[in-house]
Amino acid sequence: MPIWGIVNQKGGVGKTTTAVNFAAALAAKGKKTLIIDCDPQGNATTGVGIDKSQTKATLFDVIVDGVDGTENAEVLQNSLHQVSDNLWIIPSNIDLAGAESVLLNAVGKEQILAEAVQNLAADFDWILIDSPPSLGLLTVNILAASDGLIVPLQCEFYALEGLSQLLKTVDLVKRRINPRVSIELVLLTMYDPRNRLTQQVEEEVRGYFGEKVSTVVIPRNVRLSEAPSHGESAVVRYPSSKGAEAYVALADEVLAR
Repeated sequence: MPIWGIVNQKGGVGKTTTAVNFAAALAAKGKKTLIIDCDPQGNATTGVGIDKSQTKATLFDVIVDGVDGTENAEVLQNSLHQVSDNLWIIPSNIDLAGAESVLLNAVGKEQILAEAVQNLAADFDWILIDSPPSLGLLTVNILAASDGLIVPLQCEFYALEGLSQLLKTVDLVKRRINPRVSIELVLLTMYDPRNRLTQQVEEEVRGYFGEKVSTVVIPRNVRLSEAPSHGESAVVRYPSSKGAEAYVALADEVLAR
């Protein structure tokens, strides 16, 4: 059962779009899939139609429970929200912004999320964790909980800038905390084949990461941007759009591996 984090400390590269649409594509293929929204902005939560103000429990409650060492099964169950037949989410809201300070003095602070995820692992075929745009304790917790990583990269001039810090952090976590974790997939997002810069970025990224770069690219597509305002993934709301088709192709590629 794969547990994949979707990570990149740069904002606006398509992490949440990837989490929501890749999850929806897996769910449509009959895979019981869980999204864990680990970003205090809670965009994945609203992106699947969950009202952040109406949730019994969120990821913040799960983390506080883990820090306390109580590991209350009821908190975990209350945090699970079903989106559709095969899709669930553990939502997040602005409360999660306080998680870093809660984690700071916790014993085993890097492993709190991993423990919660392991308690859920048997119930799902796939777990996808959407990350915040930073390399703080929350992201380290994601790396400690994951066995694979998707790194979305926007096709722009600064695509690779700052990536060395992410790779260094992944390497440190691999050596010290979680030997299973590795980058499974680099995903090119906001791809415009007519743009010469896009082609140059693709060349550079494929040259650097080789076979880890997905053969599927995610195009610039207005439907991917519109879908969250309806509380649905583009895969569900606009299945014939280029963006939705790309995420379905991504799910096919990953499952074929």
